Amino acid sequence: MAKSSSNSSNIFLAAVLLFFGNVFLRAQASDVHYYDFVNLQFGRHHTEGPANGSAKNGPQSFCTCLDNPVPYDFMHGVKQPRNPWSDGPEYITQCASPAGTNFTYEVNLTDEEGTVWWHAHNEWTRSTVYGAIVILPREGSNFPFSTPDGEHLILLGSWYKEGTFLNKVLEMDLSAGGYTVPRATGYMINGQYGDFVPCSNETTPHFSVDYGKTYLFRIVNAVVGSEMFVSIADHNMTLVGIDGAYTKPIVVSYLMIEPGQTMDVLVTANQSPGRYYLAAQRFSTENIEFTKFVHEVATAIIQYKGNFSLTSPPSYPNDTLPYYHDYGAAASFTQQLRSLASEEHPVDVPGNVTTRMFITVSMNHVPCPDDSCDYGDYKIASTLNNISWEDPSVDVLQAYYRNISGVYTTDFPDLPPVMFNFTGDDLPTSPAEAAQGTSVKVLNYNETVEMVFQGTNLLDESGYHPMHMHGYNFYVIGVGLGNFDNETDPQMYNLVDPPKVNTIGVPKNGWAAIRFRANNPGVWYWHCHIDRHMS
Repeated sequence: MAKSSSNSSNIFLAAVLLFFGNVFLRAQASDVHYYDFVNLQFGRHHTEGPANGSAKNGPQSFCTCLDNPVPYDFMHGVKQPRNPWSDGPEYITQCASPAGTNFTYEVNLTDEEGTVWWHAHNEWTRSTVYGAIVILPREGSNFPFSTPDGEHLILLGSWYKEGTFLNKVLEMDLSAGGYTVPRATGYMINGQYGDFVPCSNETTPHFSVDYGKTYLFRIVNAVVGSEMFVSIADHNMTLVGIDGAYTKPIVVSYLMIEPGQTMDVLVTANQSPGRYYLAAQRFSTENIEFTKFVHEVATAIIQYKGNFSLTSPPSYPNDTLPYYHDYGAAASFTQQLRSLASEEHPVDVPGNVTTRMFITVSMNHVPCPDDSCDYGDYKIASTLNNISWEDPSVDVLQAYYRNISGVYTTDFPDLPPVMFNFTGDDLPTSPAEAAQGTSVKVLNYNETVEMVFQGTNLLDESGYHPMHMHGYNFYVIGVGLGNFDNETDPQMYNLVDPPKVNTIGVPKNGWAAIRFRANNPGVWYWHCHIDRHMS
């Protein structure tokens, strides 16, 4: 365990995981803190409440000891510099912690500032096992905006009718071919559906505010399978941070937040004292003919303090909450994002690119061995460059570190096997035939990497793909619709103040370009944060 120094400090966190509980931690330098979670199972979700934690600042690390009666992995959501051993995803950096055992995670925080989070990384367990980590400015410094009068934490989640059998049902559906997998039966704010679902309308989350004061809302999208629109009736929001990094302030009437993303927004209570809905609704990017998704809106209530009539219902954001399929609203929001790029929070966009990768993100077919699928000879699979990840028997990190051969290959391609009109209609089926493999990309230390992720319309299955990278934040230098043009599109790159994130949505039938410097040695997972695609 690294000892404290002038540049970093340690928080030792004995973590016990709450199943159906969302645990909130705040981090601060120069102290050692211990926390205990326990991994419990309940038959029903409950409201998220404050966790044991205290306000902390600056670069640090902490440890979590997972006391585990069921086999889960645990920690994810921070960059973990030079520490892939505690990153969390099963078969990548560790095998799942067996039932009845414990595992101690060391979590290193360095330049993150704002809101990040943690979640289980075992099948779809994260649907109920997740929480926030808040990192305040380091001691002696301040927010790059006026200090808010208060804070509120918003955890967006999803609920499945399968309950504790969710992973078993998922495994059966995947073995049958994957054409049907569990779908969320509701979306939640801090563990509750809100006013529009009868079983939850008496426990709708309420957030109290004083007229004239400004509040920092820290929002985590822990939903398993969807981007979300968020809006507050009659109130604008000022976005000031994403994924633990500050942004240039932008005033918006709604957010489009990817699964896996975190956002920090300022809200000023400047309306007539009363009650106002904070509403969260799915942004559906599948084929518009697909309607079997949750249409209910999750709600919380912003309630002004003071004496006023409670006879009328809270105001609803009818004019500002985008509709389920509002691609224009999503694009308009994303295009505004910029890094703060100040003297205290500079950007460092790599200029001299040494490695370029062009990666298609697709839904494909892979053959079913020995007629094992229920629906024909193929099963559906998500792929990067026509390769669908296959879990090894030994995690990749251990195989690399111990030089165990035959676990993975180092031949992940820099280009797709064939170039075609990626976003066209009525595409032939031949490009959709893919292979399964445990194929990794090897980078040398300090290489500068540019990746372009290209969405495709193979199998008529185009959609958003929120691509998430473990171990790094990266700069999003360009986003566009259609097929990427390697001659004209780079001319429009933003190399001055691109947003610095760890999750970026590749638009439906579009592309996203990122850059990063490979300066964090380890084994790191790249995946779509829509879990049915990851599965």
